[in-house]
Amino acid sequence: MACNSSTCNSSGCYKEYEEKDQNNSKTRAAVKGSSGRQNLCVKCKSSEPVCCGIGGEDSRFCKDCFKNNLYGKFKQAVTYNAMITPPDKVLVAFSGGPSSRVLLQFVHEMQYRAQKNYDASKDKSLPVFGVGVAFIDESSIHSFASKQTEKAIEDIRSIVSNLAPPLKELFVVPIESIFSSDGIDCKERMQKLLGALGDVTGKEDLLIHLRLLCLQKIASENGYSRVVLGTCTSRIACYVISATVKGQGYSLSADIQYVDSRWEIPVVLPLRDCPAQELNTLCSLDGLKIVEMLNGPCSGINGLVSSFVKVLQEENLSRECTIVRTAGKLTPFHFNRIPEIHDSNVPSATRRHHRRHGLKSNGSLSSESFCAICNSPLKKSNSSESPQTSDLCVAACSSCQFQILPKDPSLMEQFVSLLPRAVITRAKHGDRGNVSSVREQIQDFLLSDEDDEV
Repeated sequence: MACNSSTCNSSGCYKEYEEKDQNNSKTRAAVKGSSGRQNLCVKCKSSEPVCCGIGGEDSRFCKDCFKNNLYGKFKQAVTYNAMITPPDKVLVAFSGGPSSRVLLQFVHEMQYRAQKNYDASKDKSLPVFGVGVAFIDESSIHSFASKQTEKAIEDIRSIVSNLAPPLKELFVVPIESIFSSDGIDCKERMQKLLGALGDVTGKEDLLIHLRLLCLQKIASENGYSRVVLGTCTSRIACYVISATVKGQGYSLSADIQYVDSRWEIPVVLPLRDCPAQELNTLCSLDGLKIVEMLNGPCSGINGLVSSFVKVLQEENLSRECTIVRTAGKLTPFHFNRIPEIHDSNVPSATRRHHRRHGLKSNGSLSSESFCAICNSPLKKSNSSESPQTSDLCVAACSSCQFQILPKDPSLMEQFVSLLPRAVITRAKHGDRGNVSSVREQIQDFLLSDEDDEV
């Protein structure tokens, strides 16, 4: 039993055990209260968390807050960079994977809200932007079973048709259609072109360029003003390292910005700030159906870099974001913005952002030269005044020269004959077309021959 003496040292006294029990009870009560607070969403403080953000254990969100947080990143990128404005007609590139599925869903929600605001407004002054969806069918260059391809296309049609109004037009276009204007067997030519490449990395990179050319062709022929890609933080982080390894440091900043207007139809990346892990989580939470086309893992440099970044991400969940933020400090090119922003329909937040960062429409003119194959900007020392089709090396960047163009000069003519007409045209008229564009921009300030005589 316990005695009342404060100086008791008896080994049989129970006083010390009673004090320990009291202390343990207080500790359990404190832990219980703390864990109760931890089991709530860190944002709304009312719902039970179901997922973690990139921050790990300290970023636990409920389903609604997680989705709102991800949609907020998308909407901020769209608003601050004037990616989508009411008069626009945007083409969403849809592959069926998690990134493009979330992109389609977010663009649809943005359009749906714009339609509700339009229906509720009295003056109907702001139109609702149009949305189209493009799927590039690459079954001709991969060993897909015909039933698998048909099932994938059927699922994609179902996904697009099940979206609420406004209706969205779906384009299912084979990648070899990029040769359709040449009047030849497109599939055979595509297979010959890729078969002529011995470098695995070069073949993967050329396929990416051809895919983007195909999207540009669809957008141009159907009157779209934007091409929207689902490129996310994880993809950009891998690209930053792989481009550095391939010697594309000069052009790196051109491909990782929110906006890329060097193409005929500007290309925008509204998911640039969204990691793949969060996009996968949202698909799972929201039950967004995805279509897995078994393209196979990347090999060569791209595959090695992807594996390397995956290991880094496992060690530190914010590693991908750190890579992209670091690369984002590179100075963008003059074409990394929407060409014209002098429009009353452009949100005020966009205009403030452009003023803050000194981004003015037509504010800087450049005689930039571009690679005939991948359209990357070239250093002036690497560009030529008048590149010829027979010497494509002169009009190509060092990376394309090393990985895509044949090493044997005797094979160059045959390789050039397999390229799409758009690539040949860019090789012939790339610089001259750019000079013409610059001349159009300063036309109002040029003196005519009559003014010179006066």
